[in-house]
Amino acid sequence: MTQQDLAAGSLGAVVIGRNEGARLVACLESLALGARPLVYVDSGSTDGSVAAATAAGAVVVQLDGTVPFTAARARNAGFARLMEAGAPEYVQFVDGDCRVQPGWLPVARAYLVAHPKVAVVCGRRREMHPEASVWNRLCDAEWDTPPGEAKACGGDALMRSAAVRQVGGYDPALIAGEEPELCLRLRRAGWQVWRLDAEMTLHDAAMQRIGQWWKRTRRAGFAFAEGAAMHGTAPEFHWVAETRRALLWGLGLPLAGLLGMIFTPWAALVFAAYPAQVLRLRRRLGLERAFFLTLGKLPEAMGVVQFWLNRLLHRRAALIEYK
Repeated sequence: MTQQDLAAGSLGAVVIGRNEGARLVACLESLALGARPLVYVDSGSTDGSVAAATAAGAVVVQLDGTVPFTAARARNAGFARLMEAGAPEYVQFVDGDCRVQPGWLPVARAYLVAHPKVAVVCGRRREMHPEASVWNRLCDAEWDTPPGEAKACGGDALMRSAAVRQVGGYDPALIAGEEPELCLRLRRAGWQVWRLDAEMTLHDAAMQRIGQWWKRTRRAGFAFAEGAAMHGTAPEFHWVAETRRALLWGLGLPLAGLLGMIFTPWAALVFAAYPAQVLRLRRRLGLERAFFLTLGKLPEAMGVVQFWLNRLLHRRAALIEYK
């Protein structure tokens, strides 16, 4: 690091990935000049990612495959190695299928330097190829959230190392939703999370099939249920509303309609709630997004049910991967 970097607060990065190929190379290149040390954590890749990361100058951590992989576990391992490699004041967490936008790191670091109560800053994550599929466009719209103080960040964010250490890092047992859960604990500890009006990363979802979108949405439902089970009480009521909506639209209404039709065909009118919901949301979100947000309640409900079945059967959750 240069003296100027040290004066402003040193900055390192943790990249996590599994079989990201060329996407990982592009990710590491986007960080090459702005973050040191640079740590890459690999979760069982078979595509040469480890060699590519080593060639790019990253410190490589390979996770033990006998322990279940999670993104949270990978980020914790990368953060621990980063602290050993130089203990930078700030750490940029990035998913290996993303590229950091030019200018993001100095803007984000300057904000943390100027606002000592802020633990996390994130910016605008955009989908790299929104024109390639409706599923990519849905991702791009999902990440278009307003700037200002926020409750949570996503997988890409610049964090204050001291704050991450204070709350014990990510929960390694979570298979999804680990970033909002970490941010909740940071806010409880008195820290703030801010979303800046700045370009942060380009993401390559590479979703070409409805099955990929379905799995990703089911994973979101699983995360809603687990988050509500962990932190669903006052004052946060973490993801309680999201879980209830998933169960209402994805399970309650379909069951009510199908069971009701046993007694009267008029019960089929229950299903009219779905086009009515699409039309209601269309005014604000457009037809395409309104349709898939409504349809998405079905896989979300499946994820909620999956979480509770796992809990009742004392079964460990497996990763829900869409790529």
